[in-house]
Amino acid sequence: MLINKTKGKVWTGRVKIADTFFRRFRGLMLTPNVNYALVFILPSETRLNASIHMFFMLQSIDVIFLDSSREVVDLKRARPWRFYVPKEGAKYIIETPVGVIEYLNAEIGDEIDWEVEEERSAIPSPVEALSKIDIKNSNGTISLAEPKPKLRGE
Repeated sequence: MLINKTKGKVWTGRVKIADTFFRRFRGLMLTPNVNYALVFILPSETRLNASIHMFFMLQSIDVIFLDSSREVVDLKRARPWRFYVPKEGAKYIIETPVGVIEYLNAEIGDEIDWEVEEERSAIPSPVEALSKIDIKNSNGTISLAEPKPKLRGE
């Protein structure tokens, strides 16, 4: 979720972090439907490091540039195939679906924070699955198949 602490507004969508070179490099390029926010954590607070390009983007996005105290230094509606440089140096960049800036009522000087939702895998790991089995009532055996039905006369 994204939180405008200055105005008390909360956007409850998913938030992911881009804190490595490769995650920042990939960003949202070629994402067919941007339905989450991506927070870029930059190595330093400068205008040049905080510049973004919209090459290979399939749709427009809202972009919030924050300084090291997480105050908004610039806001953009970024369109595909363009290049953007913030008005001031930024340490964090938040790329969001279109409309999030308006929803948060974000303005320059507002303090923005975020909470990252833990990613859950669709398939439990074997350790998680085994920890849910009641070994005491399984007669010491674990079967992945249903028991063979008994035929008459057996």
